[in-house]
Amino acid sequence: MASSSSSTKKAAKLAQKGQGQKIRFQGGAVFPIIVAVTLILGLGLIVYSRQSLPAADSSPPTINDHWHAAYGFYLCDSWYQLEGNLEERNSQGQFINTNFLQTGIHSHDDGIIHWHPYTSRAVGRNATLSVFLDTYEVVLANDSLKFPSVAALSSNAEFPAQNFNPLEEYIEGETQCNGEDAEVSVKAWGAFTDTDGGRRFIANMDEVHIDNDGMVFAIYFTADESDQSMPPWAQDLPQLGAVDSLQVTPDDLLQSATTTVGTDNAATDSVAGDNTASTIPDQTDAPTTTTTTTAVGG
Repeated sequence: MASSSSSTKKAAKLAQKGQGQKIRFQGGAVFPIIVAVTLILGLGLIVYSRQSLPAADSSPPTINDHWHAAYGFYLCDSWYQLEGNLEERNSQGQFINTNFLQTGIHSHDDGIIHWHPYTSRAVGRNATLSVFLDTYEVVLANDSLKFPSVAALSSNAEFPAQNFNPLEEYIEGETQCNGEDAEVSVKAWGAFTDTDGGRRFIANMDEVHIDNDGMVFAIYFTADESDQSMPPWAQDLPQLGAVDSLQVTPDDLLQSATTTVGTDNAATDSVAGDNTASTIPDQTDAPTTTTTTTAVGG
C-alpha cells in the first residue's frame, strides 16, 4: 500500500507543476501559424472555385441557329476562298471528312461560312473563327498564315483573282507582296450591309467571335496602308446563304458522344436533338460595328 500511495503523490505533484505552462512546438509558434494559414487559404480557394465555375454557355450561336457569314482571304493583291464543301459521303451515305464531323461548320466553294453547328464545339463562346479555319486545316497565327496546300485555295467564280498565284504559307518578315513587307490582319463587320471600315484585329485573330448572322470576315496578308475592304461577294450573302437555308441536320450521321452543349474545349461532343429531320430557317438581320483596331483576348 505504501508504494501505491507514493506513486499517487508523485503523479499529483507532476500535475501541479504542469498547471499554467504552455506547450511549445519545436521551432516556436511560426510553424503552426503557417499550417493554419495554409489550411484557411486552401479552404477559401476551394469555396471560391466552386462558386466561380462558369455555367454551361447557351449564348448564340446555338445548335438551333443557322447562320451565314461572308469570308475571304486577300493575299497581296487578289481575293481567294477555300476549296471544298467537306460534305462528301461514302457509298453508305455517311460523311467522311472527320474535320467536318466535329462541328458541321463548312463552306460551299462560295466564299460563305455556313454556320449551323452540330456539336458544342461551335456554339456560344466556342464559336470563333478558328472553328471554321480548323475544318480546312488553315493555321492563322499572329505573324503567319498557313494553308494545308496551295490546292486548298481557289478563286471565286464571280470575282476571279487578278493574279492566281497563292502560296502555301505567308510569314511576316519573310514573305513580301510585290517587293514590300506585309503583315497578317483580320477585319470583321457585324453585317454585310455595313459601310464602315470594320473592326480590325492584329493579334489572336483566330479568336474573333461569331456574334450574329450576316457577318463578314476578311483575312489579309498585305503591305502597310493597303486597302482592306470586304470580299466583293459579301454583297451577295443573302442569296448565297439562301441556297441551303433549309439544311437537314444529319443527327444520325455525325459522331455521337456525351458532352453537354456549351462546354468549353470539349474533348467529345453530343449530337443535338434526336434523329428526326429538322429544318432551320435562315436569318439575315444583324447589328453594325464600329471601326477599331483590336488585339483579341488582350
